Amino acid sequence: MKKITLAICFLIPVFSFSQLKWINVDSLYQPLPKSVHVFYTNESIDTSAFKAFYVIADLNDRKLNFTADTSYKRRLTPAQFYQKDDQPTVIVNCTFFSFETNQNLDLVVRNKKLIAYNRQTIVGKGKDTLTYRHVFPSAIGISKNRNADVAWTFTDSSTRDVYASEQVFAPQKDSIKNESLERVLYSTSIVPGHSGGAQPSFQKWKMKTAVGGGPVLVQNGEIKITNNEELKFGGKAINDKHPRTAMGYTPDHKLIILAVQGRSESSGGATLIEEAKILKDLGCVEALNLDGGGSSCMIVNGKQTIKPSDKEGQRAVPGVFIISKK
Repeated sequence: MKKITLAICFLIPVFSFSQLKWINVDSLYQPLPKSVHVFYTNESIDTSAFKAFYVIADLNDRKLNFTADTSYKRRLTPAQFYQKDDQPTVIVNCTFFSFETNQNLDLVVRNKKLIAYNRQTIVGKGKDTLTYRHVFPSAIGISKNRNADVAWTFTDSSTRDVYASEQVFAPQKDSIKNESLERVLYSTSIVPGHSGGAQPSFQKWKMKTAVGGGPVLVQNGEIKITNNEELKFGGKAINDKHPRTAMGYTPDHKLIILAVQGRSESSGGATLIEEAKILKDLGCVEALNLDGGGSSCMIVNGKQTIKPSDKEGQRAVPGVFIISKK
């Protein structure tokens, strides 16, 4: 996101906890490429126990491949994806998904091809059962030239292209069940009145790899959470502590993947606000939250980092982000 015009972003006050101290634990996950490193902390971010790992990788390293994978009509654990994808360096969960259909609810782009679509429409409940809210979920993408970007996205089964905006929009509420690309381009025109060849905010997003999630946590190096626009969590849920997965990038083209352990005596997890603070402190100029809770799991060279919170161990998911050696 370059120049951002925000609608109702959640602005965050000053934090009480200082920057965490991270320990390099590369030796536990060898062999690693020279441009990939693993860090760990068990410093408390408040009064509760806390554990987290992050991986940092150089996007400019041409010996690395940044990609994604999905499973068809089923879900696989990260360990199963690790075997399926020829034992890559890093495997991490990413998109939100449906337990009923085993499908991703956020986009996935692999080798420039859109292989999973966003859920753009949220069905109303109670007295609003005949109304629909149309949202634009956030995603992180990596272009052919190794440039990363976080943006708000739109996908439509009528096209194989991803459309993205560098500014956030409030959800639209109406009685139309399915949002169309034509209507999105018309309603988000930058010029009021949508006439005279006005340029829409949503443009084709040409990414080689991309995974969706949300909400956005960091924009232009500042903590600004767009949960009110993306409607990922209801009520005051952004203040709840859970296991977390997130991804962002730094000004010097480093990709950061954060995994926070939670729902255990040894680590209570993090709120979205705490997660955003961590990513900002790590130098991210843009970052977004990914699916968390029992889905949070990051594997480096086949070894788990955080301990998944489900009693059964790793939760099966339909999509993962991957870093591998060429």
